[in-house]
Amino acid sequence: MNKSKLFRWSVVVALAGFIFGFDTVVISGANQPIKELWHTSPLFHGFFIMSMALWGTVLGAIFGGIPTEKYGRKNVLLWVGILFAVSAFGSAFATNPYIFSFFRFIGGVGIGVSSVVAPIYISEISTPVTRGRLGALYQFNIVFGILVAFLSNYFLQGVGGVDDWRWMLGVLAVPSLIYTILVFGISESPRWLITKRNNLSLAKEIMLQIGVTDVEAETAAIIQSNEHENNSGKTVAFFSGKHKKILYLAFMIAFFNQVSGINFILYYAPEILEKAGLAAKESLFNSIAIGGINLLFTFVGLYLIDRLGRKTLLVIGSLGYIVSLSMVSWAFYTHAGPLLLMSFLLLFIAAHAIGQGAVIWVFISEIFPNKIRSMGQSFGASVHWVFAALITLITPVFLDKDFGIFKDNPWPIFAFFAFMMALQLIWVLTSVPETKGVSLEDLEKKLSV
Repeated sequence: MNKSKLFRWSVVVALAGFIFGFDTVVISGANQPIKELWHTSPLFHGFFIMSMALWGTVLGAIFGGIPTEKYGRKNVLLWVGILFAVSAFGSAFATNPYIFSFFRFIGGVGIGVSSVVAPIYISEISTPVTRGRLGALYQFNIVFGILVAFLSNYFLQGVGGVDDWRWMLGVLAVPSLIYTILVFGISESPRWLITKRNNLSLAKEIMLQIGVTDVEAETAAIIQSNEHENNSGKTVAFFSGKHKKILYLAFMIAFFNQVSGINFILYYAPEILEKAGLAAKESLFNSIAIGGINLLFTFVGLYLIDRLGRKTLLVIGSLGYIVSLSMVSWAFYTHAGPLLLMSFLLLFIAAHAIGQGAVIWVFISEIFPNKIRSMGQSFGASVHWVFAALITLITPVFLDKDFGIFKDNPWPIFAFFAFMMALQLIWVLTSVPETKGVSLEDLEKKLSV
């Protein structure tokens, strides 16, 4: 048995999350310089500059399940790395906002596809005991990428003068190429080989490599699950009554993830902190504190997810959200000091890292049956990214220093997010099942109507 291979392959695939995190947040450092360079209007800036990558992410998430099912997890993971590298180079050398937007869109497609294929791959090679921790490695790498992006933006400020932002975006090509090379060293998902290629011999060989103790029993369980889903030759539509429960769960966890305000805060952290009374350079430095807290508490979530379970972490995170967002709103409303506001923003980040951050990609990847897991992951990821894109698109309309609806004080935005998190807490307590320690095949039986 070689369980080190299971961990190593999971880490390599989870590196797609690092590039995902870096790419989505690096734009925060380029936000103001690009606005000044190309004199973009609030709506144009929100759509073409800040949210264009997210619209690419939506496209990648919606359609990412198709090549993942047809060509296999490994091949798609390779193409994700190529898209990331092309996007980094293209964005850095863009000569106008339209070319810039095109390459940001390409990178977004890579992110969307990675949010489908990487969690699927990790969930399919993991055991019930390790699936939470290994699946959360993807989220850990997203958070690590976010922190490195904040650090990179901070240290690259002043390196290239007015072209600082080009360095900030272009540096992503390095990890993208490293990740692509490392993916060549992993094997295909044994579950995909059995259910889509009927290649039992290679699947069993890979299972032995990753430390499966009873290969024959595992193979039999996968085959039985696949035959059950086939329903004696009858094709069950993805959007059918049979799948309504898991579709509901995937939609709601993705929806609540974004109406927590997490991407709003990560994308616009420097601008929000400036409104709290921090100078531009100081606010960029404090963005690093946000990234650091995110990373630290993601470790906590990683440690607890297979111990306390997914549902418990969502409850803890919801409570943290409600307290922190309410206090951030109050701090803005009363013009409290920036230190107090920053403290509650950091509490919000900690609550997200332990709760939604640690759980979402693991939960979506494990609740769908083997036969429709790629489509299910696409569905959950696309819901997540549609709401992320919408929030990022409209934010300049609220925050713009000249025309923003809440340009002077954004307290109502945080009050809205706090209210949505109270609704999330009710949903978690009444509707979310616990999935920790249950095999993918047993989960299929448990959640099927």
